[in-house]
Amino acid sequence: MATLGGITDAKGTVENSLEIDNLARFAVDEHNKKQQFCKVISTKEQVVGGMMYYITLEATDGGENKNNYEAKVWVKPWLNFKELQSFELLHA
Repeated sequence: MATLGGITDAKGTVENSLEIDNLARFAVDEHNKKQQFCKVISTKEQVVGGMMYYITLEATDGGENKNNYEAKVWVKPWLNFKELQSFELLHA
């Protein structure tokens, strides 16, 4: 069970789930329309008046360069609300 305010690894195979893929695509779309989503690498979640997802993903920069990013997406499903909180390039 998730602890209010605590960040935990998401349970099950969320890296391959349609909901998480859709959130990752949403994060890329919100960050930069030139970015193209490739795949989800990992996901963490936090209960915060809804759910905050921390999604590590791979995307291209409009060309063929693939980079890893962390997207932070806040979701309140009962309000049909989702908002990109941050989208940051991860450095190796």
